[in-house]
Amino acid sequence: MTAVELRRRGLSVTILDRGEPGREASWAGGGILSPLLPWDYPDPVNVLALAGMERYPRLAEELLAETGIDPELRPSGMLVLPSFDQPRAEAWRERFDFAMDKCLSRDKLSELAQDMESLWLPQVNQVRNPRLLHALRRWLEQKGVGIVAAAPVERLEATHGRVDAVVTPQGNFAVANVIVTAGAWSRELLGKQALGLNIWPVRGQMLLFKASQPRFSPVLIKNGIYFVPRDDGHILVGSTLEEAGFDKSTTQEARDHLYREAASLLPFLAATPLVRHWAGLRPGSPGNIPTIDRHPQISNLYLNSGHFRYGVTMAPASAQLLADLLLGTPPSLDPTPYRWPN
Repeated sequence: MTAVELRRRGLSVTILDRGEPGREASWAGGGILSPLLPWDYPDPVNVLALAGMERYPRLAEELLAETGIDPELRPSGMLVLPSFDQPRAEAWRERFDFAMDKCLSRDKLSELAQDMESLWLPQVNQVRNPRLLHALRRWLEQKGVGIVAAAPVERLEATHGRVDAVVTPQGNFAVANVIVTAGAWSRELLGKQALGLNIWPVRGQMLLFKASQPRFSPVLIKNGIYFVPRDDGHILVGSTLEEAGFDKSTTQEARDHLYREAASLLPFLAATPLVRHWAGLRPGSPGNIPTIDRHPQISNLYLNSGHFRYGVTMAPASAQLLADLLLGTPPSLDPTPYRWPN
């Protein structure tokens, strides 16, 4: 998304990826365009997330029109089932002027046998992550952006307070500016140049079911577990929060936990084929607040990383803010909360 924003502003951009582009955390997530319980997060998270959410309808239309690939942005809404902090939710709604209603879950989801007072957020959309990434890559290729796969950065060659070249096994790349958007690997890539940056991997595991037809339409959240229905009957269930380093393997324990939670809330899932189980690594950060800033000591080195659980949600607004900082234009958002930590 950063490359898209910079290319729109006329810059020449090349993406270097340690693996296959678009196959890490952004691919692995659920595609809910909202913090799960936004009232549980500090204001800088909500400001960036809401700004990103606002930009998605136009972005999805543009990608479909120019690439022919539908990111499947859908106005599904989000139904939050008990338990949750009602006073905090009400305070958040008033502060951010976001639509939210009390309702009984039976009004939105017939499969739930019990009546539970819930919160309905009708403005929440979802997007199908792999298709979004496919569309973004196609758009970038059409606009002449170079994408180099299997090019892990070995080091940044810097002299006199500037990066001169990026060294990879596929050669050295001369640069005018460098933007690190390496997610959970950002701190390791920067090495001693990370300074006080605190980004670490947090594993999340997901299950994917396939029903013969769509069974419900809203995104559901209950006790930290979310359920994301797709148009073709697929249902995502996730996700765990695990401190497992850079280990992306799946575990039977997580599978069993997610399966029990899924079948408990939606009993029909017990008879629905489970077609996939995977894991991804989020870029953890204190308070879920990313760093979007220029390096304190290296004048042409920038970072857009540390979005933890909401990188897809925050991406359009994060990319715009980063481009503003790099080009010296008035920032679209107050950059102060996203400064490089001391």
